[in-house]
Amino acid sequence: MTGKKRSDPTQIRRLYGRRQGHALRGAQIELVEKLLPQISVPEEGSVTSASLFGDDRPLHFEIGFGAGEHMAMRADMLPDHGFIGCEPYLNGMVGALQHIRDGVLPNIRLHMGNALDVLERIPDGSLSFVYLLHPDPWPKARHAKRRFMNDGPVDLIAAKLKPGGEFRFGTDHPVYLEWAMMIMSRRREFDWLCSSPKDWMIRPGGWPETRYEAKARQKGHEVWYFRYRRR
Repeated sequence: MTGKKRSDPTQIRRLYGRRQGHALRGAQIELVEKLLPQISVPEEGSVTSASLFGDDRPLHFEIGFGAGEHMAMRADMLPDHGFIGCEPYLNGMVGALQHIRDGVLPNIRLHMGNALDVLERIPDGSLSFVYLLHPDPWPKARHAKRRFMNDGPVDLIAAKLKPGGEFRFGTDHPVYLEWAMMIMSRRREFDWLCSSPKDWMIRPGGWPETRYEAKARQKGHEVWYFRYRRR
């Protein structure tokens, strides 16, 4: 990888913010104790379609999946694809586990922690899709180094996507919007799939709405959608 800076998250390797919110109820604790270990990404070794699902299938990778509704809907739409979701927030992990249980979704594997720890173990050119939807904007300038959309993480995303693979990014925060466009405008590994404003101001087909997006719209925020194809 090239272009790493001391200020990007691949160098800091620290998670900021809350790791847990409200206390879990009994059924939620049971999901974490019983279902999560069955579908967790192994802690060591190469992370491949074969190691996770026992076959060769397209792989999707979601960074910070919130409560997992986008990942679950995509997995339901594409049952012959494999999905890897990473989320450090325990209550979000419980939400994803509930979707997996209720939707009977055997094509999802989860990691509770830093997405970079898993992304680095995926062989280059293995992923068909990477999703970064409504990440924490860290709007203050001094916190810019905490944003996932930085050169180091984007280096990794570019390396792990196969040619023709797609990186999808969404946000409702104008500071993050400007920052992300600045970062992506200098990348030469991606083509921005956009021919008119409606392509990034209207949610594309096959892009399920997240609860964060719904909340943003309820507050009157605009939401922006970006699709980048790996060259």
